[in-house]
Amino acid sequence: MALDQIGDWERSYDCGTVRADHVGSSVVLMGWVQRRRDHGGLIFIDLRDRGGITQVVFDPQRDAEAHQRAHALRPEHVIGVRGDVRLRPEGMTNPKLTTGEVEVIVDEYRLLNTSLVPPFQMEPDVDAGESLRLRYRFLDLRRPNVFYNLVRRHQAAQAVRCYLNEEEFLEVETPVLTRSTPEGARDYLVPSRINPGKFYALPQSPQLFKQLLMIGGLDRYYQIVRCFRDEDLRADRQPEFTQVDIEMTFINEEQIYRLTEGLLSYLFKEVLDQELELPFPRLTYDEALARYGTDKPDTRFGLELVDVTPVFANSNFQVFKRQIEAGGIVKAMNLRGQATLPRSDLDKMQGKENLVNHYDIQTGAQGVAWIKVQEANWQGPVAKNLNDAEKDLLTKTAGLEPGDLILFVAGESRVVNSTLDILRCHFGHRLDLLDNKQFKFAWITSFPLLEYDISEKRYVAVHHPFTAPVEEDWERLAGHPERVRSRAYDLTLNGHEIGGGSIRIHDYDLQKQVFKTLGIDEVQAEYRFGFMLEALRYGAPPHGGIALGFDRLVMLMCGADSIRDVIAFPKTQKAACPLTRAPEKASLEQLLELSIKLDLSS
Repeated sequence: MALDQIGDWERSYDCGTVRADHVGSSVVLMGWVQRRRDHGGLIFIDLRDRGGITQVVFDPQRDAEAHQRAHALRPEHVIGVRGDVRLRPEGMTNPKLTTGEVEVIVDEYRLLNTSLVPPFQMEPDVDAGESLRLRYRFLDLRRPNVFYNLVRRHQAAQAVRCYLNEEEFLEVETPVLTRSTPEGARDYLVPSRINPGKFYALPQSPQLFKQLLMIGGLDRYYQIVRCFRDEDLRADRQPEFTQVDIEMTFINEEQIYRLTEGLLSYLFKEVLDQELELPFPRLTYDEALARYGTDKPDTRFGLELVDVTPVFANSNFQVFKRQIEAGGIVKAMNLRGQATLPRSDLDKMQGKENLVNHYDIQTGAQGVAWIKVQEANWQGPVAKNLNDAEKDLLTKTAGLEPGDLILFVAGESRVVNSTLDILRCHFGHRLDLLDNKQFKFAWITSFPLLEYDISEKRYVAVHHPFTAPVEEDWERLAGHPERVRSRAYDLTLNGHEIGGGSIRIHDYDLQKQVFKTLGIDEVQAEYRFGFMLEALRYGAPPHGGIALGFDRLVMLMCGADSIRDVIAFPKTQKAACPLTRAPEKASLEQLLELSIKLDLSS
């Protein structure tokens, strides 16, 4: 099929702009064929571009040649049409389209390109798996819901820049090729041809560079920056991701909270026309774990956890009693009015294939116990082991009423909290307690500075090793590091961590002391972070900041299920790109040029 050229044609409007005001005018439209309908002598084409859809009509009485050629048009063919705008006949308007009052009667048409039969339709709800859609991502991008997400992402980025520019921040780019400075996840390494045997690392974040910018006196910095982490993936993680990076000098936590809340309030108003409730609520790290079992709670619904250890400390229920005697706890979640939940559902929580393991998370929990609270009696394996006094105490502690179902998990606190967190989210969905149009933010504060890593047999930083400890806890670094609180904070939204930051260490001696507590001796500290330590000795000002996960934030704003839905060319959960088939083997010539020899024997 011979193709035409655009020639001297220029588009008058996009396909979502034509309105009744344009009736009687001649227009030129260009786009893709969404669908073709033959109605007797007339052929109707829904012509689509990024602006929307306009119905165009091929009438043999108007142009017999164009009408004849239109029979060959197929979905995703690319065409241009010239014609007059007219009102649709009475009763034929389409209120679902912004252009639904009008149509374009074709005087001339040009076939600009043809298309193979697409592997799926360019519709919002398409019956195609993610792997197929990512393999043909250039087609997937034509679907209106994917396009909508990228438009929202663009709008969000512009709003962020507008707000921070008004607040007198400077946008500064930091290096992508840098040195490896371990910050928690594995680095992506890039071999250097010019320096054989040496490697760059892609930055996990601009952490050290933004601190150096503050030491350099830039005062207020931001960047919408690409970051890279070689870690196991899930729905809200990608090997390369984007964050809104913010750093300021002469700042405290309250000022950072206010700035961040102002930024997000402006962002949601500009992009979604939605007002946020300010200030955001605050929970300490300990309070979040106690009430929700996680430091990133979804506060859109209740189902809060309660510690019922005292109820079982001296009870006849030996399963719980032994856990308590071993230093564990018992926590519960009251599912109000759910005593009618089928026994089959309760059984799914037991054994190796329990409900928790269906979330691909091994918490270590042995199972979930339960009681159905009835008016006359309590049912379940736990109830028969409780005396009346213990039942009264449980009723008071958990706020029980007839018709409630209460779930229990016993064991080490980490296991108990992570298990109940999963169950809480599961029942939040199952009981339809979640509203995706509702946005509930919360600050999580007062994190511990360090936690003990059993596998490495040393303390590791909860956030990163440049986080400042609370001043009154400095003296505990040497003797009781587990009791040191940090000046770190996270921001959560609907059960996702969307931001985190801290006041940084700006004192050279304190930074060395924190390194020592982390098991980083002076030789290692100098090798890994010598440039940063040196900078701290040249009048480093107090400084701090926050980084917001831009992909996660846009995902939640769009109501998407995965950050892959808001990234133009994402990777799969195996860190692969089905479209480009990356990663791929390097050629022998490339490896030799980089002085790299592969050992594939394992």
